[in-house]
Amino acid sequence: MNENRDVGVANGNSIPNGLSKINTHSKTSRNVCIDDSVPPIKAQTLEELHSLQKKRSAPSTPRDTPKGAALSPLSEEQRQRQQMQSISASLASLTRERGPHVIRGDPEQRRELPSYVAPPTVNISDSALKLTCVLYNLSPAELYEQAIKYEKGSYITSSGALATLSGAKTGRSPKDKRVVKEEISGYDLWWGRGSPNIEMDEETFLINRERAVDYLNSLEKVFVNDQFLNWDPENRIKVRIVSARAYHSLFMYNMCIRPTPEELEDFGTPDFTIYNAGQFPCNRYTHYMTSSTSIDLNLKRREMVILGTQYAGEMKKGLFSVMHYFMPKRGILSLHSGCNMGKEGDVALFFGLSGTGKTTLSTDHNRYLIGDDEHCWGENGVSNIEGGCYAKCIDLSRDKEPDIWNAIKFGTVLENVVFEEHTRAVDYSDKGVTENTRAAYPIEYIPNVKIPCVGPHPKNIILLACDAFGVLPPVSKLTLAQTMYHFISGYTALVAGTEDGIKEPQATFSACFGAAFIMLHPTKYAAMLAEKMKKHGASAWLVNTGWSGGRYGVGRRMKLSYTRKIIDAIHNGSLLNTNYTQTPIFGLHIPDCVDGVPSEILHPEILQWTDNKAYTETLHKLAGLFKKNFENFMDYKVGNDSKLTEEILGAGPQ
Repeated sequence: MNENRDVGVANGNSIPNGLSKINTHSKTSRNVCIDDSVPPIKAQTLEELHSLQKKRSAPSTPRDTPKGAALSPLSEEQRQRQQMQSISASLASLTRERGPHVIRGDPEQRRELPSYVAPPTVNISDSALKLTCVLYNLSPAELYEQAIKYEKGSYITSSGALATLSGAKTGRSPKDKRVVKEEISGYDLWWGRGSPNIEMDEETFLINRERAVDYLNSLEKVFVNDQFLNWDPENRIKVRIVSARAYHSLFMYNMCIRPTPEELEDFGTPDFTIYNAGQFPCNRYTHYMTSSTSIDLNLKRREMVILGTQYAGEMKKGLFSVMHYFMPKRGILSLHSGCNMGKEGDVALFFGLSGTGKTTLSTDHNRYLIGDDEHCWGENGVSNIEGGCYAKCIDLSRDKEPDIWNAIKFGTVLENVVFEEHTRAVDYSDKGVTENTRAAYPIEYIPNVKIPCVGPHPKNIILLACDAFGVLPPVSKLTLAQTMYHFISGYTALVAGTEDGIKEPQATFSACFGAAFIMLHPTKYAAMLAEKMKKHGASAWLVNTGWSGGRYGVGRRMKLSYTRKIIDAIHNGSLLNTNYTQTPIFGLHIPDCVDGVPSEILHPEILQWTDNKAYTETLHKLAGLFKKNFENFMDYKVGNDSKLTEEILGAGPQ
C-alpha cells in the first residue's frame, strides 16, 4: 500500500479513506442517460401493493334496450348478491335448511363475512353455519393457478397446456348412467332392448343429489360455471356447472359457449344444473346402484348428479343427452356429427364412429368448420351445440393433425397424458395412463372456424363407415328411406384382436352414430332427419373409408386421396350429374365415375374382388349382421301406424 498516495478529490471535496465523492448532480447535460424517476407507489402494505396489479374490466358490449325503457342498472354489489342467492339456491338441501352461506372469491384471499349474508335461523344443523366460497366463472389463467396450487397431478406442459389426471376413471361409465323414469319424460324416452337409458326412480335420484350437494357444501370452496349450449340464440340453453376441481371448471369453460360479461349479468336461473361431486362415491347399497359410480339425469328437475368418477367427459356427454331430449321437443334435430361449410355457403354434415375418418374429412382448410361433434338442425339452419373441441390425442403428430397440434396451447386441458419430467414435453404415443388421452380447447383455437358457429340448412349428409369386410362401395347415393335405415344402423367395422394369427372384422353398430347419448327411439331422430332433408333438398351419401377388394388382411384400405376426391365431388355437386348402378342385396346406387378416382375402385363387386364366391358370401354375411342389429328397432310406431318402420325396413338389405 502506498502511504504517499494522494487523497481523492472531487470538485474540491475530499472524503475520508482516499475515496472521491461522486457527483450525481452534474450541471452539464450530455444526454448520456435518461432520468426515469417517478413518484413512489402510494401503498402502505405489500397486500395493498399486490392489489394494484389487478383491475376489473368494465363491460364493453352495449345492451339492447327498447326505446322508451327506463334504465335501472344494478350496482356491482347488487349483481353479486343476486348471483350468490341463485347459487345458494342451487346448492340447497331438499330435506334440511335453506341454501348454504356462499361468498364470492378465493378463501385464501378473502376471509370476511359479507354484510348481505343472512344470519342463521333456529333449528338448523352446523352445516348451515358454514361459509362456502364460490369461484365464479374464473378465467383460464385463474383456473391454472387454482389447479397448479391445489390439485395434485396438474402441470403446465411445454406448449402451455394444462396437463391433469382424471383419477381411476379415464373414460365414460355408460353402465353407471341412470335416467329418472317419471310420468312425463318416462313416456317419451326409449327404454328396453338396445336402449342406453337405464331407469332409476325419483327417490333414489334425490338421495344421490343430497349426497353430492352435502359433499360440495362441505368444501371450503366450489367452482361455478354459468354458460350456454347451442349457438342458435333463439334456442340456447343456460347451464350451471358446480364442481370441486379447477380442472373440471376449465374443461367446461372450454366445452360450453362462453357468455359475455353483459350476458352473465342477465343470466338469472339456469335451465339445467350439473352437480359434479365426482371425487365422492355413491352409496352402493342405494337402490339401483351397482358400483361406487353413478351419473344420474333428472329431466323433470333439469339436474344431473355425478358421483364416483372424475372423468370430465361425463359432463360433456351428459349435456349432449339433455339436448337429445329437449331439442326434439322444440322440433329441432340434435345430431352427433361434424359440420363444415363451403365458401359458397353449402353445409355438409359428417356422421361416423371412431376410426371412420370423421374428424379428418370434416377438417378441410378450403371450408369453414362449424363444429366437430355436436349440432342442432332447426328452422334457422344448423348450429354447433358446444363452444369447444374434445380431441383424441393418442399418437397425435404435427404432420397428421396440425390443427389439433397447434390448438394444444395455453388454455387447453390435456387429460391423462404422459410428459417428460424435466422439459414437460408431451409424449402422445405413451399409453402409460390410458389410451384415451384427450385435449379440450376452445373452438376458436382452430384457424378456419366460423364464429358464430352457425350455418344455413345442410346440402349434403355424409354417413361414414369403415367397412373392414370390404364389400361396401367407396360411395353411394342414398334414398330417404335408405338414409333412415343406415342412420339408425350407425355401422362401421373394427378389426378384432389376433387369434391364432388370424384377424377377422367385427361389425359395430351405434344407433344414430351415437347410441350412448340418444334419449328417444332412434326412429324418431331418423324420421326428423328425413323430414328436414326433404324440406330443404339435402342429399345423403354413404362413404366407405375401409377396405376394398377383400376383407381386412386380403384387400386394401381405401386411399385417403381417393376418399377426399369423393368428398370434393359431393361438395361441388358433380356426383348429382352422373349415371348410377345399383348393387345387389343392399340396393345401393353407385356413381359410374368420380373425377380423380379409378372406376374399378368404385365397383368392388365387379372389378375389385378376385374371388366372386367369397365376395357374395361376405356380402350376405354383412347383410345378416345388419338385419340382426335392426331387430332392436322394429317395435317403434308413430302413434298406431307402423308404416314408417316398414318403409325403413324395406330400404335395408334384402
